Amino acid sequence: MNDLDIPNFGALLAEHLSAVPADAYPYLLSQLERTAADRYRGWAEDVPEYADGLLACAASEDEIADRVEAMFPPSDEHRRLVLSIIPAAKATYYAAFEPYGSVHQMTIQSNAERQGASAWQNLKAVYPERSVEFDELSAIEVGSADYLDTILPLLEDKALV
Repeated sequence: MNDLDIPNFGALLAEHLSAVPADAYPYLLSQLERTAADRYRGWAEDVPEYADGLLACAASEDEIADRVEAMFPPSDEHRRLVLSIIPAAKATYYAAFEPYGSVHQMTIQSNAERQGASAWQNLKAVYPERSVEFDELSAIEVGSADYLDTILPLLEDKALV
């Protein structure tokens, strides 16, 4: 698995992330969390013996999105803007996984979760009053990464690589 090309998702998605004003950025990130939740649901079908854990990760992604939407309720204008950007951002995100089977995809996602945890930490500089909430979001991200890291060695021998 060491030969995987793990993208920097911030750089990969920069074109999409920079297309929104700063105050809409958290909402855009929340919607990207929902795309990750969808990926987990797909992996739960691919690896049914770990479906419960993968579906818990999907629920965690949705929880992050729900929390962020509550912290930073989008205006109607920002909601429309983000919803117009999400299809292309999702396509870019999914393309990073496309060449790989489920196990390698989950390896990439584990790294993406840790990158997501860092992204929430970076937002503390902009929204210092939300530091505790960002720490909680980061912990949720790391929890999903840790779960993936736990099951990945058990899946390496499967034909899902």
